[in-house]
Amino acid sequence: MLLADFGTTYAKFIDLAAPHPAPYLEPSKNLSHELRVDMATGHNGKRFSNRYINELTALARGGEHLIKEENFTLLDCGSRDIKFVRYEKGRLADMGWNAECGASMGFTIELLGRYYNIDYEQLPVPEQSFSVTCGVLGMSQIFDEITAGCGEETAVARFVKSIAINAYRFAGEPERIYLSGGLCDNQLFVKSFPGDVISLGRFVLLKGLAVIANKENEWP
Repeated sequence: MLLADFGTTYAKFIDLAAPHPAPYLEPSKNLSHELRVDMATGHNGKRFSNRYINELTALARGGEHLIKEENFTLLDCGSRDIKFVRYEKGRLADMGWNAECGASMGFTIELLGRYYNIDYEQLPVPEQSFSVTCGVLGMSQIFDEITAGCGEETAVARFVKSIAINAYRFAGEPERIYLSGGLCDNQLFVKSFPGDVISLGRFVLLKGLAVIANKENEWP
């Protein structure tokens, strides 16, 4: 059974029929128009799948399986948008989806890193941040800061911190927050969150699909 999370920038797959199922990535731009999977979620999930699962549903099911707590907030930060689920006493209490303040957030951060040749693993968290509303609009403030004499790395770091703080506020400012999505691999972004942050990686929604398919035991 082939499952997929079709993100805007990357698609995540797992074949539960494989001898040793393991998730893997594929750039979305490389996908064939003829591709079909058994079950999918994500921005392009309906286009490529026989059965589509809402992203918040997949996120919630993945969180339930991976997080062994009755009370938690799980925030998914992708290339295109952000979304969260909050559990209280083992039950879903709240959820949210924002494609405005999170618009192209992950894509913009990745694009800036490539353009300025920035290593987010080595970049320290800045003391200051910007007041930005989304990834795309925040780029103009980066250019303004650089024009005013701010270093490129510092300007980008402030932007990343601003995006992280916006996402944290959107999720309700919990004392501890779990993160999923590709930005889990960006240490500057992760460290820019206030409080306790636990990264679960980019395959949480894929795990949710496996749970829905009743195949969770086939993928540890």
